[in-house]
Amino acid sequence: MFKALSVAAVALVVAAGVARADTLARIKETGAVTMGVREASGALSYMVAEGQFAGFHVELCQRVLADVQRRLGLAQLDIRYRAVSSQNRIPLLLNGSIDIECGSTTNTAQRQQDVAFAVTTFVEETRLAVKADSGIASLAQIGGKRVSTTTGTTAVQVLRERARAAGIEFQPVFGKDHNDSFLLLQTGRADAFVMDSQILAGTIARAPRPADYLIVGEVLSVEPIAIMLRKGDPAFKTVVDESLVAMMRSGEIGRLYERWFMQPIPPSNIRLGLPASAATRAAWAQPNDRPLGDVPKK
Repeated sequence: MFKALSVAAVALVVAAGVARADTLARIKETGAVTMGVREASGALSYMVAEGQFAGFHVELCQRVLADVQRRLGLAQLDIRYRAVSSQNRIPLLLNGSIDIECGSTTNTAQRQQDVAFAVTTFVEETRLAVKADSGIASLAQIGGKRVSTTTGTTAVQVLRERARAAGIEFQPVFGKDHNDSFLLLQTGRADAFVMDSQILAGTIARAPRPADYLIVGEVLSVEPIAIMLRKGDPAFKTVVDESLVAMMRSGEIGRLYERWFMQPIPPSNIRLGLPASAATRAAWAQPNDRPLGDVPKK
């Protein structure tokens, strides 16, 4: 989940020279591709060790890029990994520092003005994490409380909208990344942490005492998460989408999901125990790149 790049920021990137849109030609010419990854985005994309990244979206992108390699007839494809953040991910994609972003990005209509998205591969639910002894069990109980979230994400926007509708006021506090946001909760500088449920589950699972924390309350939003691409490059998007849809139709995407969310994963062999939601399975059954809030007509 990430905030859209501002118009001013986009203008700066454009002024500096946006990377050429023909990503396939660029990959064929250089024999290399750079994947944007996250250091701590739950089981979707995370750092296993220094310079080594793993996760559901990382593996999906690796398989997509293997298909790209075959289509281009490359004997070898050098996949490079670059850690990105909520704040710099879109500029790095636009200026060519990365070619494909495989983190935990919400597909929104505002972001689609600047970038493109592959078909939805994960549908996220935004919720609250609290200390088990906090007494907080729902949105109604955060009035006057400090709620942490990560700078550059949409989570606090969602929470503000829901809280405003319920006549509740809270104090947002911001971490520079998901680990920092959770640290605010751990150290008592925040009373709750609002974020994607799979990120909350993964962060809690890695805590020294996971039982000290709970994911509570109603689902605040349901958001389509997708691999992000440069806009205006339909050939590359077509290859990426076709690769993902093939995995959806074969059932391979479901098997990969089980590996990352229902089985112990490296480096600590923790198990998130987060089954694929009905909304995620529906996205696999009917592949689409609709942004958040775009409900299909019946």
